[in-house]
Amino acid sequence: MTECTYRLQTSSFRLSSRLALAILLFLAVPRPLALHAAALPASFPVAEQLLTGIDRLDVSHCTELSGLKVGLITNHAAQTRRGEPGYAMMLRNKVRLQYLMSPEHGFAGDVEAGRKALGGILEGDLPVHSLYGAARSPDPALLQQIDLLVFDLQDVGVRCYTYLSTMKNAMQACSETGTAFMVLDRPNPIAPLGRGGFMLQPRQASFVGAENIPFIHAMTLGELAQLIKARHFPALKLRVIPMQGWSRSRFGDDYPGFTFRSPSPNISSVETAMVYPATVFLEATAISEGRGTDAPFMQFGAPFIESGPLVASLNQRNLPGVRFSPVSFMPTTSKFKGKRCRGVRISLTSRSEFNPFLTGVAILQTLQRHYPSEIGIEQHKAFFDRLAGTSRLREMIIGGEPLPRIMEECRLERESFQPSLLYR
Repeated sequence: MTECTYRLQTSSFRLSSRLALAILLFLAVPRPLALHAAALPASFPVAEQLLTGIDRLDVSHCTELSGLKVGLITNHAAQTRRGEPGYAMMLRNKVRLQYLMSPEHGFAGDVEAGRKALGGILEGDLPVHSLYGAARSPDPALLQQIDLLVFDLQDVGVRCYTYLSTMKNAMQACSETGTAFMVLDRPNPIAPLGRGGFMLQPRQASFVGAENIPFIHAMTLGELAQLIKARHFPALKLRVIPMQGWSRSRFGDDYPGFTFRSPSPNISSVETAMVYPATVFLEATAISEGRGTDAPFMQFGAPFIESGPLVASLNQRNLPGVRFSPVSFMPTTSKFKGKRCRGVRISLTSRSEFNPFLTGVAILQTLQRHYPSEIGIEQHKAFFDRLAGTSRLREMIIGGEPLPRIMEECRLERESFQPSLLYR
């Protein structure tokens, strides 16, 4: 194992005149606004404090883990609301933590997409085993060393984001070895956007599409764990520690005191997570999705693109909640490394109106119309179909189907998807 160290660390009823004066003064002073919840405008609701699953364990001093040998699937972004790494909170509360396991991008979250991540040693003696290296499922021999495997990762609410696949693989391994599995739930940062995109066709199942759910699913990983157990692993001993004070009607950065920490190198903010499902399809084209720049997924381009006509075409479509502007960039990694690219910068104008799947399809259609021989969708069709979860999206784009028809077809597919949910 390659060693790498991550640095974390009176009995009378008669009142005195002074006391009476103090009470009168208190009653005369207007109360702070926070004490008058009924007077607050509807746009500023008084919300219960958000506690994630790891925070609720901290509040209980990890009594749920008392006496158990524990393994933890996690990374650097899985911290408590106070900014303490989850594993450190467990150690502080005397949990018998045996090892950590890390997903794609590694424990530090700095490994580029698709590249194998190494294991390591944390704080001198805590092993970190990679679940994105030689194997993508927990080693049964490691599971035999523990009583409970805990999962705590920040997801971004899109089917192709691989932390869902890592969770499903871990659930399968625990089901096969009889190991109990626990999910510490976290917010879906883009839940208010609702569901979007196609369902997953069985033949397109892969590590970027592990479960038949909508492309944009609007669920938390805790909710998805319950769905996966019911569908595939009924004998699995599953427990979800739900959040307190979370609503799917609020974006991840709408909660006071909650910090959205980058779960992977190119998702640095909630806004990027919102746009990600619109531009991630460009990974399966000859167009740069902005990796290796200061705005991955928020911009796209290629050396052969002329920004002006492309920007004009996109803005003429009057897509809700978004505008486009010309941009020039030179990626330091990934596609077109070191080459000047011209393209389009995406700016959100209204979160409540923005539809990422609609926007993504419109971008693909516009690129296909302007650069039919350069975009390369057909040349990368196997990967494109895995990302989309179906061949229908590619076929409809190449075939010139109108945007409303594409949106209606995927809406009809999603109608039968009615999962059991933990939150409103």
